Amino acid sequence: MFIPIDSVQNVLRQLFAHRDLESQLRKYRAWRWWPSVVGPQVAARARPIRLRKDILEIQVDHPVWMQQLQLLKPRILARLNEALGETLITDLYLRYGHTATAPAPPPARPSLPGNWQQQALSEEETTHLRQLAAGLCDPELQQRLLRLLELQRRLEKARAVQEEA
Repeated sequence: MFIPIDSVQNVLRQLFAHRDLESQLRKYRAWRWWPSVVGPQVAARARPIRLRKDILEIQVDHPVWMQQLQLLKPRILARLNEALGETLITDLYLRYGHTATAPAPPPARPSLPGNWQQQALSEEETTHLRQLAAGLCDPELQQRLLRLLELQRRLEKARAVQEEA
């Protein structure tokens, strides 16, 4: 059985909204927008490393660049919040330190076993997953999370069988 990605996204969106994490998640989009807001030359020298409340901490690899960014801070903040679609970041905190010149490539994704969705779950596993989802008040959200957890467990079991072979 295949669950469309949009269903997973809906479950996660509802879960984040239920736990009041949605606004925090919107702030973290600053990482995605940073290179296009500051341009490739600055992005190679300065990168976001932490978010503290509404303050984005930026690691800069040279004091001269820190001084330049300090002068450009109002413009960068305005452009960053414009890219985010709302005023989420109130300040930039510049910190000196070495930055990676290029982001590490994402790890290679292992291929999915062909029969992973048919893996049987034991009664103990099913009970454990039901207990994990039981904390949600919304029955529909609870069922979707349970289905997601079941699929994840089936995939883990199929990968374990694949590794043994």
